[in-house]
Amino acid sequence: MNPRILISGDRSSSGKTTVSVGLMANLRDLGYNVQAFKVGLDYIDPSYHTFVTGRPCRNIDGLLMDKNRILDIFSDAIKDADISVIEGVRGLYEGYSALNDVGSSAQIAKMLKTPVILVIDAKSITRSVAALAKGYQVFDPDIRFGGVILNHLSGERHEKKTIDALNEYTDLKVLGAIPRERSLDIEMRHLGLIPVREGKKRDKNFLKTIERIEEFIERYVDVREIIKIADSSEEIHFCKSQGRSLFSEELPKIVRVGVALDEAFNFYYYDNLNLLERAGAELIYFSLIHDEEVPDVNGLYIGGGYPEVYAKELEDNRSMLKSVRDFCMGEKPVFAECGGLMYLMDEMHVNNDSYSLAGLIGGYASMNGDKRVVGYVRGGFLKDAVIGRRGENFLGHEFHRSNVVFYGEKDFRIKLSRGEGIKDGLDGVFTYNTLASYTHFHASSFTPFAKNFVESCEKK
Repeated sequence: MNPRILISGDRSSSGKTTVSVGLMANLRDLGYNVQAFKVGLDYIDPSYHTFVTGRPCRNIDGLLMDKNRILDIFSDAIKDADISVIEGVRGLYEGYSALNDVGSSAQIAKMLKTPVILVIDAKSITRSVAALAKGYQVFDPDIRFGGVILNHLSGERHEKKTIDALNEYTDLKVLGAIPRERSLDIEMRHLGLIPVREGKKRDKNFLKTIERIEEFIERYVDVREIIKIADSSEEIHFCKSQGRSLFSEELPKIVRVGVALDEAFNFYYYDNLNLLERAGAELIYFSLIHDEEVPDVNGLYIGGGYPEVYAKELEDNRSMLKSVRDFCMGEKPVFAECGGLMYLMDEMHVNNDSYSLAGLIGGYASMNGDKRVVGYVRGGFLKDAVIGRRGENFLGHEFHRSNVVFYGEKDFRIKLSRGEGIKDGLDGVFTYNTLASYTHFHASSFTPFAKNFVESCEKK
């Protein structure tokens, strides 16, 4: 058996992350080895899942990955797990298109034959909750609903009227009724919650908030009943005809890859790091804020994050800025993703302040203005460049609020047919042997990622 549950919401900000994190923490305390999954390409929610379960959360996305790939990731992740909790993305039926379920939580629920618990934001509504829940239930008869959790209730009267309406008009079981409580709120930012690595350092109440969430879920949600629903999940049969697993072998370590990981840079998909290791890379983690120089490695991976929040600390670490610049100018392979792109620019502008950075790419990154880019991209490589080879195509993701302005002409190695990229659908600026892009790649979707990166490092 593979006990599992999918926590979805009736919309964004319904409280599904709070419920998911609290449920995972309670299951952990009951002695379960909990495997978390996140539908979609978010980095931040998985950091909370990983924190409370002690196991890496895995991203699964029905647009970037076909069913066999999702089953591959799922079967690899649940080894020695007792129960899986899948957190959905946005509303249950939101996905890539308005006319089908591709990229949605509903698609994943059907692929993995997983019962859904719907978290409903019941603020200021009672009878309408029943209409909302009924609509979700009949919209797709192939979805199996395990029940609903009511969130943001104002008191006992609100709770009773809402539950009475649900009992009268639906057959959905009410698994929880959570009162409105500001102390459960986790600090937000323009791209979502603040990541765990940052929260633990900057917010003195961070751990207390997580504990408070766990206590609330234990008090107001029927965790034991959710376990029963998870136990009733239909068996998934993982057959060998699905093809060779991405995770079936691990090559001997032949290169060392430095991975920038700290409060400023922590947007990495677990599969990217895992598959790099399986492709023959020894990963050496270091900090662009706290360390003085790049470690002894063959290549660098600088992921996304919030460098704008730590612009002063990054600027002050002059020895690291010089070390990174020298490393890149030595033509060793470097892949810099979104926040990494910003770090390699001459400057970063945040509000009325300007910060000097690595100076590898002529120009500046700006956080000024109201730009916000979130969405899928589709593209291909125009020329060979560290992680990609000419003619290779991919699906990826953009997730940023910054803008970059270049001085002079640049060599772009990626052309997007969907998405913004850096400029006019072009992405992946290339200099020396460094590729810097706004596109985020997932190595279980763009499968040449790890092999290409390791081969690039081996050549140097």
